[in-house]
This record gives sequence, structure tokens and C-alpha cells, in this order.
Amino acid sequence: MENYKILNIKTLRPEVIKPVLESLLSEHSEKDLFCKYTDNEVILYLHSVDYRKLTNNAEKITKDKSDLKKVEFINHFLEKIDSVRSFGIKGKKRLYVGYADERKVKNRKEKTTRRKKNVSEKIGIPENNIPTKYQNEIICGNSLSVMKDFPDNCIDLILTSPPYNFGLEYSSNDDANKWDNYFNNLFKIFDEGIRVLKHGGRFIVNIQPLFSDYVPSHHKISNYFLNRGMLWKGEILWEKNNYNCKYTAWGSWKSPSSPYLKYTWEFIEVFAKGSLKKKGTMENADITDEEFKKWVVAKWVMSPERRMKEFDHPAMFPEELANRVIKLFSFKHDVILDPFNGAGTTTLVAKKLERKYVGIDISKNYCHKAQNRMKGI
Repeated sequence: MENYKILNIKTLRPEVIKPVLESLLSEHSEKDLFCKYTDNEVILYLHSVDYRKLTNNAEKITKDKSDLKKVEFINHFLEKIDSVRSFGIKGKKRLYVGYADERKVKNRKEKTTRRKKNVSEKIGIPENNIPTKYQNEIICGNSLSVMKDFPDNCIDLILTSPPYNFGLEYSSNDDANKWDNYFNNLFKIFDEGIRVLKHGGRFIVNIQPLFSDYVPSHHKISNYFLNRGMLWKGEILWEKNNYNCKYTAWGSWKSPSSPYLKYTWEFIEVFAKGSLKKKGTMENADITDEEFKKWVVAKWVMSPERRMKEFDHPAMFPEELANRVIKLFSFKHDVILDPFNGAGTTTLVAKKLERKYVGIDISKNYCHKAQNRMKGI
């Protein structure tokens, strides 16, 4: 009976219930659903059902209230079917078996192995511990230099938002060369990040396109990860509802020649190393049912950070963003790294959520602010 989902429904009167159910199911074929009976239960074999048609038929049958036990059982029978929340839709019917078959990727295992080959061959899988001197520390220094002191495969999750002036400590009128240098410097840091990630670890980058120079940063970063053999896990849209974006020009006003597009959102790119599945125990999963159902919908509506002036930082993401990323993609006691820690939002939230953390930033001022924030917990 692989082509059916089986539901067991208790009843003390199967011989009485049988003709009632036959009437209820009369407009569906046995290919859709059928019942078998034992001394104390009805066994429903469920493949597909037009639930609206079924409930309409039930209303006709239960108009006769002379046998309340029958009415009660019919209602229970419908509730049992409706309690099955995993189904596809085909026409007017709920499809309970095989609804995901057409979405399955053929040869998924082989394709995943091929995509991760670059990572696993060069880096290896055995896990290591982060050196004690770096654990739960805010480190002031160059991320590239600091991370070279980390062993392979010692970090569970990297969450960061790279600054737009990284590696651009000079003035240049050659925008193409400028952004080539920017990404070259950035990807050196990311290379180290991939190396230190554990097998199954996640690398998550909050980024927005470089509007002024028409550089699709999120695509460049995604292509970088794919070329390094990382596995794409998803992309989240962070909708900031920031409709009062301060644009000094609208491009070609009321003309198709060159309109300037406004973005009220940023991108959160999610990649995994070697495996889409991460090791961990359910006792260390601290995300709630409601949080999980809400956050796996990959559009997060959150206001931007309102306290950037307080920290003298031009581009902070809010604590809620870090809270969602860390709870959705890591377990308690995992090691969280932010190589561009800034004023310390990632490390602050990691500490609050009982994760180990490492924050690195080249600015002494930001490191001091991040350390002060930690004292308030």
C-alpha cells in the first residue's frame, strides 16, 4: 500500500459506521481513498481527496441528527483527514502521496558530491577546536592574519556583513579596478572562512547590491561560493520597509531611458560546506515551533538598526537578524564567527543564545564598543 497514506480511526461500531462511510465516500473512487474495517477501528487508505466535496457530502448526511454518535464519528473522520497537513494540490484535490516526486532532483546525491568535491578534497572533514585564546573573544586585528592561526574545521557558523570600504584605503577614479580590488580582498577573507568552517557548517553573508556603481554584489558573492565548491542552501530577502530611502536622483524621471531602481530590502546569502545537513542534537536546538514555521519563509520583515549613531557605525544589521540566523542555522554551544564584527551584533547575540563566539575587527574603536556591549549581558 505504498500509494496510500494510512490513517487508523477508532470506533466501537464498525458494522454501523460502514454504510455511513460508503455513502460519504460515494463520490470518490477507490483510487482516491477507501476503508477497511476491524472490530474496533476503521483503516482509511488515503491517496487524494476533494475535501470540499467530501465536507459538502458530510453536511447532507449529518442533517439527520437522530443518531448523534454517527454525526460525531463523521466529524471526527473529517478532522482526522484534515489533520494531515502535508499534501500537494492537483486540480481540486489534495494529493497525499507522491506530491513531491516531480520536485525531486534526479541523482541528487551524485550532484551534491560533485559540487562539494572542491571543498572536501582540499580541506578534509575532521573537526578541530577553536584555540582557547580566541574562544569567546573580540579580537582587534586583520581578519586574514588572525584566521590563519585557526585550525581547519573549527567554526560552526559564520555570519557577517562585509563593509563597503574594505580594502579600499585609497582614492581611485577607476571604479572597475576599485571593485575588482574590493572583491579580491574580500574573497581572501572568505577563503579562510571556508577553510575554518566545519563539515556541514554554514557561511551566511548579509549584502546588498552596490547601487551607485551597478555592481550586483550578491551575485558576485554567490558565484564565488559556488566556484569554491560550497553548497547553496538558500537566499533570504530582508525586507526593511525603508521606503524613504535617501536618493539624490531618480535616474531618468518619468522616462524609460534610465530609471533608478530602489531597493527596500537586502539579501542574506546562505551556503553550506560539504553537506547541507549539520550535525547536532535536538536538545541543543532552541528554536520554537512558531519561530521555525515563520523563519523558514525566506522573506524576513524587520526594521533596520535604529541605533547606528549610538555606535558610530554606518551599516549595522539589527539584533533580530542575528537572532534568527543563529537560531535557525546553529545549535547551542556551536562556535559563531564574524570576521567583520564591527560594533559586535553577531557576537552579542551569540552570547545571549549560549553559543561560543569569535569576533574580529580591524577597528580598535569598534572592538571597544563590542566589548562594552558584552558587559551589559
